[in-house]
Amino acid sequence: MGSQGQRCTARPLLFSPPPAPKRSKASIPSALTGSSPLPDHRNHSRGVNIPNTNHQSSRPHPLRGYFFIASAAFLWGVSAALGRAIFTGKLPLSAVAIRPIDPLILSQTRTTFSLLVLLPLLVASQGWQRIKLPARDLAYCFLLGTLGVAVSNYFYYVAIQRTNVATAIIVQYTAPVWVLFYVVVCGQQKLSLQKVVAVALAVTGIALVIGIVGTSNHGRALRLDSYGLIAALLASFSFAFYNVGGHRILARHDRWRVLVWTLTAAAAFWLVVNPPWKIVAAHYAPVQWLFLFVFSMISVLGAFSLYFLGLQHLEPTRAIIASCLEPVFSIVLAAWLLGEVLRPMQSLGIILVLAAIVIVQRPSAANGGNEAVVVEPIE
Repeated sequence: MGSQGQRCTARPLLFSPPPAPKRSKASIPSALTGSSPLPDHRNHSRGVNIPNTNHQSSRPHPLRGYFFIASAAFLWGVSAALGRAIFTGKLPLSAVAIRPIDPLILSQTRTTFSLLVLLPLLVASQGWQRIKLPARDLAYCFLLGTLGVAVSNYFYYVAIQRTNVATAIIVQYTAPVWVLFYVVVCGQQKLSLQKVVAVALAVTGIALVIGIVGTSNHGRALRLDSYGLIAALLASFSFAFYNVGGHRILARHDRWRVLVWTLTAAAAFWLVVNPPWKIVAAHYAPVQWLFLFVFSMISVLGAFSLYFLGLQHLEPTRAIIASCLEPVFSIVLAAWLLGEVLRPMQSLGIILVLAAIVIVQRPSAANGGNEAVVVEPIE
C-alpha cells in the first residue's frame, strides 16, 4: 500500500526488512497497533509528534504468525466466494425476487462500512492523534485510496462477476510481476535469472488460466468474458500502483493509520461516483444491507486485523508470501461451494502463477539476498 507522477526516481520498495525496534508500551489493543517491523519514524512537521506503531512483538512466534496470516487469507478467500455467489444468485438472500447487488455497490459499501467502524475504534484508542497525518501524506493517501483501493476493488469484483473467482484472482495476483517490471525499468533493481523465471512462469500461467493456450479444438471451447478479463488486468495494474505508491508512507506511519485514510479516500470517491440518492433509488432490501455489512467486516476489518497481528510475528516478506494462500482458498472455496470447475490446464496455470509470486518476492541470491519485490495485500 511512487512519488507523484510515478517517476522512476522513486525510492525502491521495502526490499529488505530492517531490524525490529523494541516493543512499544502504548496502551492500544494489539489488533489496532499496526505491526510491520519497520523503523520508528516520527513526524515533527508543524510541531505535531506522530508516533509510528509499526512495532513487532518482543517475543515473536513464527507459527502463530503463519496462523494469523493464513486466517486472514482464508477470510479474503471467503469474501471472493461470497462476492461470486451473490453476483450469480447462488446465495439467495430472500424468498422473493430482489434487485441483484452490483459490483459497484459491493465495493462502495465495503469501504464505507469498514471506515464507519474502524474510524471510531482508532479515535477511541488514543484520540484524533491516533489517525493524524501531515497534509502531504494525507493527500498521498487520497491518491492511493482512489487509484489504488477503490479502482482495484471495483474491477476485481467486476472480474469475479463476469468470469469466475479463479480467473479474477489469478490475473489480479500478477501485480508482483508489474511491480517487478517497474523497479527493473526504473533501475531500482537489476534483472536476474530469478526474475526472468518468475515473469515467464506468470505469463505462462495466465495464458493457461484464461485459455489462450492449452485448449483443444475437439473439446468444449473455453469461453471467458472479454470485459471480465480486462477488468481483472486493470485490477492487477491498480494493485501494483497501490504497492509502488504505498511503500514510502508505510515506512513513516503504521498500517492502520494508512488504511483508515485510504478507506476515507475510497469512500469519498464512491460518494461522487455513486451518490446517496442513487443508492436509495436502488431499493436494496434490509437483508441485502445486512449482507453488505457482514461482507465488509469479513473482507476488511477481520482480515486486516489478522494480517497485522501476523506481522507482529513474521517479517514482511515471509508474511506476504504466506498471504499467497488467498488465491488457493478462493479457488478451493469457489469449487466446493459454487461448483466452479477448473480444467487441468487451468489448474497448472494457477500453480505456475503462485510459484511466480513466491519467487518474485524472495530476496535475490545474485544481489546478496537484499532485494525482493514486497507486495502488500489489498483485498
